Amino acid sequence: EVQLVESGGGLVQAGGSLRLSCTASGFSFDDYAIGWFRQAPGKEREGVACISSVDGSTAYADSVDGRFTATADDAKSTFYLQMNSLRPEDTGIYYCAFSQASAPAMGVILGPPIEHEYDYFGQGTQVTVPS
Repeated sequence: EVQLVESGGGLVQAGGSLRLSCTASGFSFDDYAIGWFRQAPGKEREGVACISSVDGSTAYADSVDGRFTATADDAKSTFYLQMNSLRPEDTGIYYCAFSQASAPAMGVILGPPIEHEYDYFGQGTQVTVPS
């Protein structure tokens, strides 16, 4: 079973940066996608970024496009979400997720990640940007 462990969350002032990490284990697929999701207090979880292992293609939610960057170190099975110019509305629990049998996993990324296309989720890491 795929296991995902996120780290790197914390409290940062508006305008600051954080880099989240997600270390994956227990998989042997060559083709997969990693998605980043977040859940703000009182709101549903939303997809913010994803990256495909096939060709490194990425997609972002409009709310983070230009500020967040998803990258991958396949050799280390570690994935990153660089978050710049953080805003109070970026506050929430951030999750990484693994997709093994979906369009994104095959390199077809048409937009930000959709939850039902991802099979495994990490435990989440808290990001707080006070207003």
